[in-house]
Amino acid sequence: MEQLTHYDIENNQKQFPITIVCDAIRTPENIGMCFRISESFGVQKIYFHENSPSTENRIVKKTARNTVNQIQHEVYTNFDLLIHQLKQEGNTIIGIEITDKSIDIQDFNFKNHEKIVLLLGSERNGIENVDLLDHTIAIPMFGRNSSMNVIHSLAITLYEVTNQLTVSKNKI
Repeated sequence: MEQLTHYDIENNQKQFPITIVCDAIRTPENIGMCFRISESFGVQKIYFHENSPSTENRIVKKTARNTVNQIQHEVYTNFDLLIHQLKQEGNTIIGIEITDKSIDIQDFNFKNHEKIVLLLGSERNGIENVDLLDHTIAIPMFGRNSSMNVIHSLAITLYEVTNQLTVSKNKI
């Protein structure tokens, strides 16, 4: 067995109809990792709140590496307006959030939705207005803790979404 380097690997590059909306995420490391994870999973676009650390932030740049230049991103000011705009563009708005209506991630059929927006809540308060969401999904957890880092949740969710979308296309 030989360990491979980045230069030895050629990914099957794809872009999926997935947009990420970060609802007031304040930690520069989380913003930077959002870029890295999103680029790795072929996300089309990321929206950040105007109060989030900018892409010029030293920690964001360091954590994101060069992915800031590889994925389309935009800053928004009004959460409600952005969500309404994305809905008008035909997106299904899916919050990664624990609610009384959340569906376990592996039981949610992402293939039934043409364009997907994954919504991440703030580290402290979660998603600002869950009433605007079409669905909420939750990651089953088996420890005592009921939540995890927002970017870890994003990574798990993007794995599940892209796995479902890829498997369905490969079976056709």
